[in-house]
Amino acid sequence: MRVWQTRGPVALLLWPLSKLYGALLNFRYGLYVMGYKSQQRMTVPVIVVGNIFIGGTGKTPMVIWLVEYLRMHGWNPGVISRGYGADPEAVLDVSPQSVASEVGDEPLLIAQSTGCPMSVGRRRAAVASQLLSIHPSVDIIISDDGLQHYGLARDLEILMFDQRGIGNGFLLPAGPLREMPQRRRDFTILNSNMDTVPKGIGDAVFKMSLQASVLTQLSAEQHKAELRTLRGKKILAAAGIGHPQRFFQLLSQHGLQFEQMPLPDHFSYTSDLFAQKDAEIILITEKDAVKCRQLAGLRDDPRIWVVPVVAELDKHFGPQLLAKISEIKHGLTSA
Repeated sequence: MRVWQTRGPVALLLWPLSKLYGALLNFRYGLYVMGYKSQQRMTVPVIVVGNIFIGGTGKTPMVIWLVEYLRMHGWNPGVISRGYGADPEAVLDVSPQSVASEVGDEPLLIAQSTGCPMSVGRRRAAVASQLLSIHPSVDIIISDDGLQHYGLARDLEILMFDQRGIGNGFLLPAGPLREMPQRRRDFTILNSNMDTVPKGIGDAVFKMSLQASVLTQLSAEQHKAELRTLRGKKILAAAGIGHPQRFFQLLSQHGLQFEQMPLPDHFSYTSDLFAQKDAEIILITEKDAVKCRQLAGLRDDPRIWVVPVVAELDKHFGPQLLAKISEIKHGLTSA
């Protein structure tokens, strides 16, 4: 929301409610600090990847990068998530063959991209426990979101930002923040192609950028293409993600001109969504693709192409992450 980027009249009017929200946050956190609410600690290290800016900041590509990086260095990671749209009471195991409407689009994307053990559910500690029970070879857990779910003890926290930084710096509902930007964390990641670092996100920031990979035709995955080959075509770009403008900016950086179709995060696609659209090419995100593949009217549309992205991290981040994990493994620190 635009009003969250500045301290205008609407934000100032809502500011007292944001103070109340902050007081409730502090009270809830204090219950854990004082021991009135308990945390459940797993037998393996737990890394939480989250944000305090409401909406998408690139958590899913970051989680996928972490899975692949940790595997390269001898770990066997598993991932847990809330699973948007999943049964709030159940704990579900996610496989590449799962249905997006049952387990959530982001968990399904992670499972299909990495093939790693994955479980979803509302109570993160219960989800983590079941993941370890079903997949005993998992030796480290990555939580996709869940910074505010203190019932699960965590060993490392990775806080994600994008070019929007902290917006107007106010908590909800006067601003876009779930928590104050001074909250503790072990690493701060900025998902942005810009050289500047937004004010207020903290020090020791590691940069992450999303790079477009080879396109894949939804109806025939063996067909590949480069973004540059689409220049001059009549293109529609659709994105049902937390921050659709990031997808559109990525396409513009490759010289494409297109009609924008921003959709709500976790948008429920219908088989006839693009039926009346006059476009030679329809570009969608990987997150949207996991749902489109499960609808006959979309998965058979030869106009639809998927734009995969790959996260690239500051070269210094990985070694520092491994060093922290090593300390945890040998019992030298506890977060």
